[in-house]
Formats: sequence, C-alpha cells, structure tokens
Amino acid sequence: MSFLRHVKLRVPSGAARPGPAIGQALGPLGINMAEFCKQFNEASENLYEKGTPVGVKLSAFSDRTFKFDVRSPPTSYLILKAAGMEKGPAQPSPERASG
Repeated sequence: MSFLRHVKLRVPSGAARPGPAIGQALGPLGINMAEFCKQFNEASENLYEKGTPVGVKLSAFSDRTFKFDVRSPPTSYLILKAAGMEKGPAQPSPERASG
C-alpha cells in the first residue's frame, strides 16, 4: 500500500451522492464512489447542518483504499450565513448587499 496522491473536494455535509463531480476526482484513482459517499455521510452528518459545503482532503493509496479528513466550510459561506443572506451581490460595485 503506497500513497498515490491527495485530492481536495468540496462536498455537502451528510448529503454526498455518487455523481459526476465526485466521480471525476475519484474515478481515475480507482476509488469506489459509493463507499466514499457512505463513509463521508456517516462522518459528516453530526458535524455540520445537512447540505453545508465542507472541504475534504482525501488521501488515495495504490491498493484502492483511501482515508479522508473533513475540513471546515469555506469562510465565504460562513460570512453569508452569519449575515443572513442567501448569496452576495450579482455585481461588485453597483449593488449593495445590505441595501
């Protein structure tokens, strides 16, 4: 079992599904997407509210095994949530987010 590489993903906590976004990252490494989604959902369901985007740093090994670390949500997501906004302004200057 030798290390192949690290992969960084952004996945919704407790709601990961096998699909193109995850498949394109894990497929070339030979990692079973369904197994990753199952383990990730179990690990992240109690950490954050379901659907919160969280970073994942996955280490892939040559025998097609893996381990991963669940990281914190992006700062921009946390700021928008604290401000009570769904999304930021569409254009940088003309609109005011608080207006």
